[in-house]
Amino acid sequence: MPQWLSNQLMKAYQKKDRRQIKLLNDCWFFYRSKPSVRSFHSKTTQ
Repeated sequence: MPQWLSNQLMKAYQKKDRRQIKLLNDCWFFYRSKPSVRSFHSKTTQ
């Protein structure tokens, strides 16, 4: 999980902002479901 997303989730959970938590959760599942993003990211971070 990208650090920026993790930070945003932590803030949303601390504020108990359900709308933001749902939005970020959807972003994470969308990010994970894109194989081209994962393969590109893993190639650029090695």
